[in-house]
Amino acid sequence: MQDIEKRVIGKVMWRLIPFLIVCYFVAYLDRVNVGFAKLHMNQALGLSEAAFGLGAGLFFLGYFLFEVPSNIFLERVGARVWIARIMITWGIVSAAFAFIPSISAVTGIPTTGAFYSLRLLLGACEAGFFPGIIFYLTLWFPAVYRAQVISLFMLAIPISSIIGSPVSGMLLGVTGWGLEGWQWLFILEALPSVLVGIGVLIYLTDYPRQARWLQRDEIAWLENVQATEKRNKEKVEHLSLGQALTDPRILLCALVYFCLNAASYGVAFFLPTIIKGFGVSDTQTGLLAALPFVFGAVGMVLLGRHSDRTMERKGHVAAALLMATVGIGLAGIASNPVIVMALLCFAQIGVSAVPPMFWPLPASFLTGASAAAGIAAINSLGNLSGFAGPYAMGYLKDLTGSFTAGLLLLAGCALVGAIVVVLLRIDARREQVSGEIAIAH
Repeated sequence: MQDIEKRVIGKVMWRLIPFLIVCYFVAYLDRVNVGFAKLHMNQALGLSEAAFGLGAGLFFLGYFLFEVPSNIFLERVGARVWIARIMITWGIVSAAFAFIPSISAVTGIPTTGAFYSLRLLLGACEAGFFPGIIFYLTLWFPAVYRAQVISLFMLAIPISSIIGSPVSGMLLGVTGWGLEGWQWLFILEALPSVLVGIGVLIYLTDYPRQARWLQRDEIAWLENVQATEKRNKEKVEHLSLGQALTDPRILLCALVYFCLNAASYGVAFFLPTIIKGFGVSDTQTGLLAALPFVFGAVGMVLLGRHSDRTMERKGHVAAALLMATVGIGLAGIASNPVIVMALLCFAQIGVSAVPPMFWPLPASFLTGASAAAGIAAINSLGNLSGFAGPYAMGYLKDLTGSFTAGLLLLAGCALVGAIVVVLLRIDARREQVSGEIAIAH
């Protein structure tokens, strides 16, 4: 590594990644805290398991409908303004869940309908955030660093669960001003989203050429590497916006991501309920719910680094999905709480490791506006399973009285994803060449 490369990557890494981790931390916390609120909210609002699963999943329907338009806007107006808008609006909507009984009383809408509406609106507000960040990172980091960088950024997911799960469990015991614990949970965990959203406007820089915190030769090096990688990809293939949205590889990537998210969110939204069934308190539920994500964080970093060293993605993604298949499937069959927790920890290693190794795959053949739209299309189509997975879990729980059928279904989804990613036709050499060019410069 040349001195200038070391300086640039070091500066960009320390400037962007810690702050983006904070952004995604509060995003993911607002997305899944409904699983903890459920422990008391369901009774307060009169929600069945299936109704909760449907409402939890409606988030992803709103996400799907607005994902691609949101990311196109981000590419046009810049990440700083658009990501700030996303975070501030979803923070406001997330806090509104605390007032569902009041909203229902004023509007005459049943509490179930108000819950559904807010989940749909929350998804619409957050649409574009994650793929926008992924696209933003491609503007700052050469291809050889991306799996490592994305894995560091996505540490926010296990961190939000490691920290957020115990906090959420404790917040369920907070009362005052006529509000119950589940209502305070929504309010207090929404506030950081608004504050960090304001911070985005002040802190982020849209493009390297605007970075006052980089020297001129550092900006020139980074822009030269990025331009060289873009030309290298376009020599092989250049996709228009329309071609990117209809390319079979994009659709297959979306299917892989669909299978991953079905397993991921299907478990995540019901994990507190599964653990609560062991006969533990709310606080103990929060502490135990953090445990799988500790293992997931370690697996994410280690597997992501190994994928970068070998510049191989498909085999790593398939292996991680098979880990999720085995862990989730056997957890559905086991009855001993210790064994169930161990299997869920094993599964989470695979689930957490997939995204940072997966996202460099479409980035290896997408550029410019087609990259923003293509990545958004994969994320939005893939996140539809965030609707299907939780709803299927809730429905099967009401139907059978246990989580066994639902967990087996989610394990099957992870297995399908592993098979599809192996069959995915992406020239691995193209990404290797991009990495070699980055190192050479």
